[in-house]
Amino acid sequence: MKIQSPTQLFMVEPAAFYTNIQTMDSNHYQSDDSNQSRAVILENAKKEFHKLKNEIEKNGIEVISCIGDENCPDHIFPNWFTTFSNKTMQIFSMKAKNRRTEKTPEMISLLKESYELTCDYSDFENKNIFLESTSSMVFDRVNKVAYIGLSPRTDKELAKQWCQDNSFEMVLFETTSHVGKPIYHSDVFMYVGTEMIGICIDVINEEYKEMVLEKVSRFHDVMIIDEEQILNFCGNSLEARNRQNEKFIIMSTKAFSSLSSIQIETLEKYFKKIIYSDLSSIEKYGGGSARCMLSELF
Repeated sequence: MKIQSPTQLFMVEPAAFYTNIQTMDSNHYQSDDSNQSRAVILENAKKEFHKLKNEIEKNGIEVISCIGDENCPDHIFPNWFTTFSNKTMQIFSMKAKNRRTEKTPEMISLLKESYELTCDYSDFENKNIFLESTSSMVFDRVNKVAYIGLSPRTDKELAKQWCQDNSFEMVLFETTSHVGKPIYHSDVFMYVGTEMIGICIDVINEEYKEMVLEKVSRFHDVMIIDEEQILNFCGNSLEARNRQNEKFIIMSTKAFSSLSSIQIETLEKYFKKIIYSDLSSIEKYGGGSARCMLSELF
């Protein structure tokens, strides 16, 4: 049986965390930390990491975690690999040079204990061609559809190749962020659950809006997220299940607080519970939220 969401998640506890200047050119959601103590920022990020992990585990969802590398300021966001329900895994090309080192031999070896590595796209980094896993591509795993917003971190031709190699339908489009540039990752403005999709149509460029709305409506109910809610990381959410097959949606406190009462009622129809936790420091200095911190282990 095809499944949309896992019962196990992978997280990386940060050994370092601060504004990554190598990602700021494409990530318009992170803030400069030059006037802040990095020791305090790291301490806060660690607290937020553990609080989210504990909230997830309290609901019966298993979390496998590792300690990050001190030279990797974004290690808390493990979006350099993906796994599949046939127990295979793939590794992807990352734009920032200090993010490429997140692919540590230790973490890869740990994953290889459960998954066969079938493809490694890391060589594309030497050609300045990037496709950053399930951040660049939001998967409808059941129906084998990949929703892909183009950006400096998401190459059109490599995305096409990936979809052909993996027999996924490609839904390709362009976006514009609040600063007038492409949104760096597709998982910032949309997520796919078993029965519903949350998506911000307004950030999708006009010529693609109708097509994308038609595509997401084929197999799912659709909940529209507005542009202001994207700034609060409402789109950076993830569905996961516990061993009783109960479905949960995971997001940050900031995201949850920006939902309307109608949106909360909508989510409560599809999920056993909305799991949320404060990620304010991680969101501010990393420019990513709950979904970015979680990799699915199928």
